[in-house]
Amino acid sequence: MAQRIEVRFEGLGGQGIVLASVVLAEALGVYQGLEAVQTSTYDPETRGASVRADVVSASEPVNYPGALRPDVIVAMSQKAADNSAQLARGGVLIVDPLFVERVPAVDGRVYRVPVTEVADRVGRRQTANMVMLGALARFVPLVSMASLEKAVAARAPRGTAELNLAALHAGYDAATSVAA
Repeated sequence: MAQRIEVRFEGLGGQGIVLASVVLAEALGVYQGLEAVQTSTYDPETRGASVRADVVSASEPVNYPGALRPDVIVAMSQKAADNSAQLARGGVLIVDPLFVERVPAVDGRVYRVPVTEVADRVGRRQTANMVMLGALARFVPLVSMASLEKAVAARAPRGTAELNLAALHAGYDAATSVAA
């Protein structure tokens, strides 16, 4: 039977939601050899509007690119967390407590990772999306850190690869302490 995993990133414009999903899809598809597709939807505003991006990965071709019952939801806003009812049974919900005060009840595991706070410590708030990818790698071993590192290095804006890689590792480390 084909293995399929669905990951939904949701938050606000300006948080790097789409870039995080592209990096994950590239890590899975290019560097791990799986089938992977990425789709995104967003309001027309540039910053502050709702943004959602799905990554669907499988060992066989993906026939439908959208996440129907995400195995993982990454919520970077309260509205995103409020939409977590679609989480698959036994799934993983990862939230940034800076933006998510009320975590709805879900039939799965919830992790509160202070990704924006960690990104601030790394040196740039805009790396919160890479911090979140590092946390995702810790909680959901669908993607290897080596694949994520390659994808981050390939996709990071010019001159920021080192900073984004530091954020990725800081996210993994932060998630390790949350999971303990």
